[in-house]
Amino acid sequence: MSVNNHTYLLRQIPAVDEVFKDPAIADLTSSTPRPLVLKAIRDSISQLRKELAAGRLLIQQEQQARDFLMSIIVKNSVYRAHSQKRSNLRRVLNATGVVLHTNLGRSVLGESARQAIINAASGYSNLELDLATGKRGSRYAPVEQLLTQLTGAEAALVVNNNAAAVLLALSTLARGQEVIVSRGQLVEIGGSFRIPEVMAQSGARLVEVGATNKTYVTDYQKAITSQTALLLQVHTSNYRIIGFTRETSTAELVGLGRITQLPVMCDLGSGSLVDLSGRGLPAEPTVQQVVKDGADVVTFSGDKLLGGPQAGIIVGKKEYLDRMKKNPLTRAVRIDKFTVSALEATLREYIDPQTLWQHIPTLDMLTADNNLLRQKAQTLSEELNATAGAEAFFTPVQTPSAVGGGALPTADLPSWAVEVAPRNMTVDELAGILRESEPAVIGRLQDEKLLLDMRAILPGEESALVQVLSGVLKEGAPS
Repeated sequence: MSVNNHTYLLRQIPAVDEVFKDPAIADLTSSTPRPLVLKAIRDSISQLRKELAAGRLLIQQEQQARDFLMSIIVKNSVYRAHSQKRSNLRRVLNATGVVLHTNLGRSVLGESARQAIINAASGYSNLELDLATGKRGSRYAPVEQLLTQLTGAEAALVVNNNAAAVLLALSTLARGQEVIVSRGQLVEIGGSFRIPEVMAQSGARLVEVGATNKTYVTDYQKAITSQTALLLQVHTSNYRIIGFTRETSTAELVGLGRITQLPVMCDLGSGSLVDLSGRGLPAEPTVQQVVKDGADVVTFSGDKLLGGPQAGIIVGKKEYLDRMKKNPLTRAVRIDKFTVSALEATLREYIDPQTLWQHIPTLDMLTADNNLLRQKAQTLSEELNATAGAEAFFTPVQTPSAVGGGALPTADLPSWAVEVAPRNMTVDELAGILRESEPAVIGRLQDEKLLLDMRAILPGEESALVQVLSGVLKEGAPS
């Protein structure tokens, strides 16, 4: 007969000191700070009181009540303590199929970049010391020479992200003056930050020209006044307007800039140092091509198609870059030693175009062979059926994946995934438990199924995926 006397059950809840004597808790305190364990116990007891008061927990035998309640408290306390001890920024297995997933940190750094960060963190470095002269140096020196070598630009500067790069350039070159830009290029960068808002923050005045779908060089020319300081071209890297369209090319805009003696700035957004079209991806303007076309200033991201750390990269004519380096805003948006080290290592990979695609994980994942993805999905499905086939159905399926990160919006990336249909829980429940697992697993929910896309699963992560998913399906979530 079920015990439903709430007053009696509440009296059976063991005291905190008594819980501390349990062997599992005693073992926990050997590796976990006592204050953290204490909080976990108190939180577990508080949660149990709420469950009992709401009548959501019944005990079958009165004489078993105390032991049963103790077991619940101990189990939940151990779970809570381990959860509180875990880092808030945790490892995630990206089974979404989105390579440059902004919420998951975008680009995965290559081995050389990861090792460079470890080296920078393990001791002192010559971040702002010129070893040849023994005098103060520039933190940008390790990457500036590489950037000018790779892009053909005269000078380079790196800040903490591309929005900051655009802000710094506009503030330096056009503060208090007009900047002309095509109406079809007033993009939203992400997180509700838009080009007009960045421009307003820089102190420059926006002048829109042309129509949403068509803008000619004559539209820029007619808008030029004595207050015009800059001609701006913004590459629509995160969307496309197709159909009856026409945009002014970089070369056309540069030609107008030369005639009117106005600098031309090109914001490439994602940015790329290699021709992606030869690998089956949509063609993107490379930084080298835009520099060759004569753009005076070019800005782009370090953590998108470049495959490096988060950074905003500025290359172009020395006279304009020197002015930006002297702008006080530069110090506010400067990069730290970890970004310098990771970016330098990433850029060095671009020196050898033959090995580049294997050493930059982003490029490797974007150009992954579809047959290889199918084989991975098939193998994973077989392993999961062998370990957790009683708890769920696992089926390899074809699925589209995406570049992400506001890059290559028209790219068609066919992929393969493992479709998971759990028997004893909903897919929403399964997805929620997987998000709390160690490591966390993030997939896609589609048609009451959980899809585990193979495109962004890194080499060696398949075994961890099998272990986590099998464990979750067999054990479920802590009560």
